[in-house]
Amino acid sequence: MTALKVVFAGTPEFARAALEAIAAAGHEIALVLSQPDRPAGRGMKLQASPVKQCALAHGWPVAQPRSLRLDGKYPEDAAAAREALLAARPDVMVVAAYGLILPQWVLDLPAHGCLNIHASLLPRWRGAAPIHRAIEAGDAQTGITIMQMDAGLDTGDMLLREALDIGSDSTARLHDRLAELGGRLIVQALADIGRLVRTPQPAEGVTYASKVEKHEAQIDWNQPADAIVRRIRAFDPFPGANSLLDGETIKLWAAHAAPPAAVSAAPGTLLAVSDAGVAVAAAGSVVMATELQRPGGKRLAVADFLRGFDLKPGQRFG
Repeated sequence: MTALKVVFAGTPEFARAALEAIAAAGHEIALVLSQPDRPAGRGMKLQASPVKQCALAHGWPVAQPRSLRLDGKYPEDAAAAREALLAARPDVMVVAAYGLILPQWVLDLPAHGCLNIHASLLPRWRGAAPIHRAIEAGDAQTGITIMQMDAGLDTGDMLLREALDIGSDSTARLHDRLAELGGRLIVQALADIGRLVRTPQPAEGVTYASKVEKHEAQIDWNQPADAIVRRIRAFDPFPGANSLLDGETIKLWAAHAAPPAAVSAAPGTLLAVSDAGVAVAAAGSVVMATELQRPGGKRLAVADFLRGFDLKPGQRFG
């Protein structure tokens, strides 16, 4: 395998896994691009992204432009990034959940262009939140697509594509499985660079995975149990599906649909409470919640939760 000079652009933990895999495969990390440090935690102190932390630990140079548009809001940032990219002289740029739009000058700069690690089976779930939306929609499979980037939103030609069964995964679990697969596939793509067949994405089957907003986390108990359970899985760990009960916002982290039964109670009504779960009426069905959290508390299995919070049949969420 020929070692390549790689510029890597990414920000969250999903991207860090790929960066580590590329370096472990023997490629030279010439430059790392990551989003600027953001306030995080209870103290809202500035915190470096997982990708930046990884780069600093390995001694790789890091740039954190607020934009890469030379004619945009932060032209000084873009110009400095351009100088760093030109100095790096990359063979290829790898992008994974970076969070900034790459203008044409960036796409054209590396000898082999820019490769993107996208967490879906394109063209399904282009956009910001493909893992969440695949679970929420009830997809049986998702996967990783290695794509040759162009100026569109996840519209480039596909180079490699591999599927994973979703099963009953939450976003947290599926994220980790996809991150591992993404690292393996990008290493394969770099080993075969210049020989990979570029396959245009089909026009049929395009869907968009919009960014997950906090307001979406509020559970609508008028939906069927299966849909509610998928949302609970999709919004773990962020933003955490929740519902109001006696003035408190309770987060539901784990649940399953109970066997079909006739339900006459209003949606959101607690039907039964035990250490096995909290049965809640949904649209003609029942959600059995098994892991909950009070404001300021920890995620707890229902038996532990009930020791500190007295729930009774007849109470109502929402």
